Amino acid sequence: MADRLTYDQRIDALIATKREHTREKQQLGPMDFDDHGSILMPEALTFTPASNHSSGGSFGPKSVGENFGALLSALPVYVDPLSSQLGAWFYNPPDNPPMYRSRPFWPPDPEFDFSHLRGDIERYNIISGIGGGQHFCPDIQILFDLGWGGILDKIYTCREKNPDRSDFYDGHEATLRGIQNWMRHHVEKAREMAGIEAHRHLRENLQHMADLNEHLMTGPPRTFWEACQLVSWVAMVTRMFNGAGAMGQLDVLLYPFYAQDVARGVLDDEEAIFHLICMLLIDTQYYQIGGPDARGVDRTNPVSFLLLEAAHRLKTPSNITVRVWDGLNPKLFDKAVKYLFDDKVGSPRFMGEEALTEGFMKNGNPLELARNRVASGCHWCALPGIEYTLNDIVKINVAKVFDVALRELMADPAAGRNIGQVWAFFEKHMQRAVEVTKLGIDFHMAHQKDVLPEVPLNLLCHGPIERGRDITDGGVDYYNMCIDLSALATVADSFAAIEQRIDREGKLTYEELLRHLDRDWEGVEDMRLMMKHIPRFGSGGSLGDAYAEKIAKRFTEIVKEGPTPDGFNCIPGIFSWASTIPMGKAVGATPNGRHAGAPISHGANPDPGFARESSGAPTALSNAVAAVQCGYGNTVPLQLDMDPGLGRDEGGLEAVKALIQSHFQQGGTLINMNVLNKEQILRAHENPALYPDLIVRVTGFSAYFSSLSREFRQLVVDRIVE
Repeated sequence: MADRLTYDQRIDALIATKREHTREKQQLGPMDFDDHGSILMPEALTFTPASNHSSGGSFGPKSVGENFGALLSALPVYVDPLSSQLGAWFYNPPDNPPMYRSRPFWPPDPEFDFSHLRGDIERYNIISGIGGGQHFCPDIQILFDLGWGGILDKIYTCREKNPDRSDFYDGHEATLRGIQNWMRHHVEKAREMAGIEAHRHLRENLQHMADLNEHLMTGPPRTFWEACQLVSWVAMVTRMFNGAGAMGQLDVLLYPFYAQDVARGVLDDEEAIFHLICMLLIDTQYYQIGGPDARGVDRTNPVSFLLLEAAHRLKTPSNITVRVWDGLNPKLFDKAVKYLFDDKVGSPRFMGEEALTEGFMKNGNPLELARNRVASGCHWCALPGIEYTLNDIVKINVAKVFDVALRELMADPAAGRNIGQVWAFFEKHMQRAVEVTKLGIDFHMAHQKDVLPEVPLNLLCHGPIERGRDITDGGVDYYNMCIDLSALATVADSFAAIEQRIDREGKLTYEELLRHLDRDWEGVEDMRLMMKHIPRFGSGGSLGDAYAEKIAKRFTEIVKEGPTPDGFNCIPGIFSWASTIPMGKAVGATPNGRHAGAPISHGANPDPGFARESSGAPTALSNAVAAVQCGYGNTVPLQLDMDPGLGRDEGGLEAVKALIQSHFQQGGTLINMNVLNKEQILRAHENPALYPDLIVRVTGFSAYFSSLSREFRQLVVDRIVE
């Protein structure tokens, strides 16, 4: 081995290790979620969390914090001498991550019983959010300013001011000490490995990683390298706690360290890129780059470009989002689109500044605050460290709402059999579904602090430690609860099919339709295809488009009629995440020709095949999704799958940039884009092992195609092929 390894040699070896870790995880079964940087537990771990409840469960800040801190202290270490970062987080099915809590996970006591809501939650197939974790953004700047030691000092100071909150502070102190213990164990292992490492370069790297991490156990970062390592520790700890993946505006967070080190002559761009690559390999956290600051000045800086370059060289799953606005550095936009097509890994993503900022202001927020709400997850934004949201958790399956409404209408002999009556019943049940969802949000907010408080993330927010209150319990200043609609196209096309084929053309009766739905279209394939092949949502100026816009508008109005009964503001969106399959299984056959149990439509996108009724599928798709935006600061994403040939055509990349800008000018908010070859996807679907490195953005998240279940692969195939 050469005396000094190049960065490229180290990167190649680290990527090879990443591939091996992925293969090991794939042996345990499909992974229909983000391709995280997690690894399998390198050794057996026996850990029994302490219970504080007669049921055997462990609840509340003291129990949860102490158990999680004890788990961190007991975890094995991971040290790769080729990396610049110590640590990894562990994927350990079926307990993923290793459990720091005992079953049951929800208290059986009467005060925690929400059976009064369960009936309607199941009736409408609502994902209520009760017991949901994370899905808000911490402020990493707190850690950069104070370090873990400074946060520990803050716990001591605030404990004295809030003597009645001892359980809260006990739990948070225990978790923080667990973080420090886990870091110390890595430092000790790195020093041990350095003592026997024969290769001088690797020995020096191990020693340096040990030294800087020993400092980071208590002190704030002093260099760019240390700042990247501290980001990695946050990623590992919060993923292990409850899967958190939000980091915020990373280019701005890291830039002061970069500028300082470059000025001192101790950092060049190649080294900076290497540290970023090591950080990205540890986990696929969600980062934003670019976009305006509170004053309206573009945030783009050299680190913005370095992050794109790091992801480009890796060509593994990543979640970098470019905030597009009129003042965006054009070179950053150019590079982002170029790398999207060069790398074909579904990254970066693009978020529309104007509509999101103007929408968030409609909730009564000032412009300066709205600009600070940054991309932090699959489809969502948050104010780092000062806002709680439950983004991308709470969802209403309106296909189920529609089914309930249609069947209630058909069971009522006094109800008219016409599309107006179908809409009236649907609207009534959508109103009830939103009402129940808001009650569920209130229930979550009233009880989550006593069940599973957000202990690690509380450490990185403004208010929880100062007030001695969990973020769900008044710990921060802003509460904007997300409520997403799912199955838009399924329902819009069902309305359109009924109006077209029954009300207008008289091809069948409502009674015949219900009979066909009950039998899942058995024996009437011609009728099913007739109902399917109407002018659908996405075809432009169609009945399907009109109903999609009508549903989105009415849903938005209902959500915004008022806050929850306990006063929490709600913000509507349209998104299904990876719930298209389970939500579909909860719904019988629908009038748009969909079979019982088949997936619902994806997010706000028209169903695959809509382009048969339109020309220019990408533009038609963009126009359709732009027309159904909710407009209050949460996204309604566009999922776009492009042919790689476009990137090679003369003017092709400029056309893609124009499409992105046009979508955002029309009010669009987020674009998740794949660059996929149809023939390759079909071959990979049948034999995933042939394409182990093929990466797709399934929805808001990206993953290796071969890691997905066949059902999820089919969703991607359908979008490309139909």
